Amino acid sequence: MLAIALGIATAMGADWTRFRGPDGSGALEEANVPVRFGPTENVAWKTSLPGPGASSPITLGDKVFVTCYSGYGLSEDDPGNQQQLRLHLLCLDRPSGKILWDQSIAATPPEGDYKGFLAMHGYASSTPVTDGQAVFAFFGRSGVFAYSLEGKPLWRADVGSKTHDWGSGASPILHKNLLVVNASIESESIVALDKQTGKPVWTVPGIRESWSTPLVVGLPDGKQELVVSLHSKVLGLDPDTGEQLWHCAGPKDYICPAVIAHEGVVFICSGREPLTLAVRCGGRGDVTGTHVLWELRKTPCVPTPLYHDGYLYWMDGRRGAAACVDAKTGKMVYEKRLSGLDKSYASMVLAGGRLYGFTRDGDAVVLAAKPQFEELARNKLDDPGIVNGTPAVSDGRLLVRSDRFLYCIGE
Repeated sequence: MLAIALGIATAMGADWTRFRGPDGSGALEEANVPVRFGPTENVAWKTSLPGPGASSPITLGDKVFVTCYSGYGLSEDDPGNQQQLRLHLLCLDRPSGKILWDQSIAATPPEGDYKGFLAMHGYASSTPVTDGQAVFAFFGRSGVFAYSLEGKPLWRADVGSKTHDWGSGASPILHKNLLVVNASIESESIVALDKQTGKPVWTVPGIRESWSTPLVVGLPDGKQELVVSLHSKVLGLDPDTGEQLWHCAGPKDYICPAVIAHEGVVFICSGREPLTLAVRCGGRGDVTGTHVLWELRKTPCVPTPLYHDGYLYWMDGRRGAAACVDAKTGKMVYEKRLSGLDKSYASMVLAGGRLYGFTRDGDAVVLAAKPQFEELARNKLDDPGIVNGTPAVSDGRLLVRSDRFLYCIGE
């Protein structure tokens, strides 16, 4: 049993098992991903998906998992019949790109109509997560699903039935025996489910207008806190029980970027109001006046920033621009307009000392991971679809999904 456990830990250590990879950091420093790639250069394989989606791929050993949807919402002009909407969890072979299995379920109607902002990302926007023994997928009002690594259905859980014109988007995370789901859209709550059974263990209500993936943050004393970002507030919870430990004032707006952290400090970004702030964890009660370290009147809007070596980096969700912020002081180091590029919904990832950012049009910018702006390359997938999903880094390769294909970029 020990050998099996060590084998799983080793595989997961080199893998990208959740949204933004190990610990939600968005980084795999040792990965040697190509700087230049395109339709005929450094693409190991390209696999057509059964339908669109905005979620990110994850990896475990030789398996890749990704979600998508089919049957409805393929065109704003003719979206089709919502009763035909199906939600898919796919497993692909990482070396070849072959689809190993496809588990699909009928969506629970009524979903939001395919139009406006919802049409920008669709019905499969939450990234799955795996603990090395099962894989978990969240499909909004249709529920949370657990499957074995071979695709056998294990359980299904309901976390709320509400919808929003912008759809659902937060990704589930794991903590010990719990699967933690931000169901702000579905029930205005954070729900912790037993990962073996899908039964609710604790629920925290009052989570408003949050499309943000929460984070379990390790503190210097070895304790852990679950940090949740929502409209006007940031919460620090006991991840085992859901008990509120602290709170502070947050951006007075909806929240899209996920919570990120470094050495017990979390970085919170608004969805629209120009505000990014740093908060030191470990407080109790209202810590607005004691633990908020700095505020910056800037935000990436949709993507999640990436922390590296004392700085925050991001691509802008409203225009083609890249930014770097000093994580200790909150001072803007650079903000560079990237001529000719569209906005980004995908978050940057770090591999081999380089930052990889994708626009919705499928343009890829490679930047040096340093506080001086240096564009190393600009690549194009030449994909007729839209790229909203954050890439995964695994085994020296970059896995990128559009709403039509999954690409494996590597030599």
